[in-house]
Amino acid sequence: MASNSSSDSLPAPAAAGIPSSRVYPLAGAALLLGLALGYFFLGPKAQPPAAPVHAAAPAGAMGMPPGGHPMPTMDQMKAMANVKAAPILEALKTKPKDPQLLAQAAAIYASTHQFKDASTYYSKALEVDPKNVTTRTELASSLYYSGDVDGALAQLQQALKYKPTDVNALFNLGMIRYKGKDDSAGAIAAWQQLLKAHPDLDRRATVEQLIAEAQQKTVGKN
Repeated sequence: MASNSSSDSLPAPAAAGIPSSRVYPLAGAALLLGLALGYFFLGPKAQPPAAPVHAAAPAGAMGMPPGGHPMPTMDQMKAMANVKAAPILEALKTKPKDPQLLAQAAAIYASTHQFKDASTYYSKALEVDPKNVTTRTELASSLYYSGDVDGALAQLQQALKYKPTDVNALFNLGMIRYKGKDDSAGAIAAWQQLLKAHPDLDRRATVEQLIAEAQQKTVGKN
């Protein structure tokens, strides 16, 4: 995780990316790929992805989204991210410590599954604005998808120190404990804390279903 806030260490746009005419078809395919991974959203606004849950594969042939465009490769998704992030990266040359710009760049890379780049930008944003719970929760998601389960859990715990009742931090804490650590008891504790803090949660039924599933898994281990 980078600690230098200078723009010199930021990932640079690709010299030769994909043609602009292909950006939008690839963007649609990237969205489908995100859905296939089982991204989970809570609350009235779009929030950072939680840990993967089982989801049905998208319709259509293997590797072919319903729209007919082939699923992009990771290199194509990286190029797509660089194209979309280019204006933000340019702005960061003059404002390398702008937390909003850094978070925007991170979100672009996260949306195209470039989670290590996303983690770098989220980390830099937090160096400037360490108490931003949303950014820290998004960093946790990117770390998780990068394979750093312990780092993700540490970021969520830190986020909850700043805001103990944050919906997404609590939900993701449970998901990562459950899927990343096989810690059913820890997941249940996080989700029960979530429901206690937010009794009118709009996705309450989904969280209760996850709790029931984790409880059954716990019983099966005994």
